[in-house]
Amino acid sequence: MLFAVLTISDRCSKGLMTDTAGPAVVALLKREWPQAEIRTAILNDDEDAIVAALKELVREDAKLVLTVGGSGLGPRDRTPEATRRVIDREAPGLAEAMRAKGAERNPFARLSRGVAGLSRKALIVNLPGSLRGAEESLAVILPLLRHALEVVAGAENHP
Repeated sequence: MLFAVLTISDRCSKGLMTDTAGPAVVALLKREWPQAEIRTAILNDDEDAIVAALKELVREDAKLVLTVGGSGLGPRDRTPEATRRVIDREAPGLAEAMRAKGAERNPFARLSRGVAGLSRKALIVNLPGSLRGAEESLAVILPLLRHALEVVAGAENHP
């Protein structure tokens, strides 16, 4: 099973800052799916490059793609726009759950523009770029992801 974690950050892609959120997300995924192959990449905040990376992962039959960063209000934050260019159907409840839980601790979490959705059989989810935001957001949806991936794969025995 192929998963991917794409960190979207101009500073990290240029080596000006160390990516801490991406590796933390990978660690959480490995704990839940130790058998999964998890690919990682660091991309700059370039919408077309993000789209190309997402489309390539979908072509390679990735089951879950988590983006980390680029979903705020900054002028170069284009991850949601790139994701919407790739997905066929949104799964808004995932993004809503992450924002709601994050806002319990930090009201600025409501400013996240992250989206989630399906491209073929790949579930793509935008996580915040901060270490704490990425970890907490993934923790909120982690119990839902296994079921979501089973349903996407065609499981018929689901509530």
